[in-house]
Amino acid sequence: MYLSIGNDMAVRDSSIIGIFDLDNTSTSRRTREFLDRAEREGQVVPCDELPKSFVLTSEYGFPRVHLTALGSRALERRLGK
Repeated sequence: MYLSIGNDMAVRDSSIIGIFDLDNTSTSRRTREFLDRAEREGQVVPCDELPKSFVLTSEYGFPRVHLTALGSRALERRLGK
């Protein structure tokens, strides 16, 4: 099954490692360092609007950080969890 994360993007639900709220998690130094490193390494998939959350996935051993304008709770509801 797939999860629609907005911006005409969908990710395979089995590849999702976590869904994170940017307001809450970006206060952590480690999260900021993780996101900075992911951006430098080309692992970030941007969104057209102001991002509210990010979805961390791993597909075929390759990590991706999908930025999305949808909130983390909305994404969790879409997953049905």
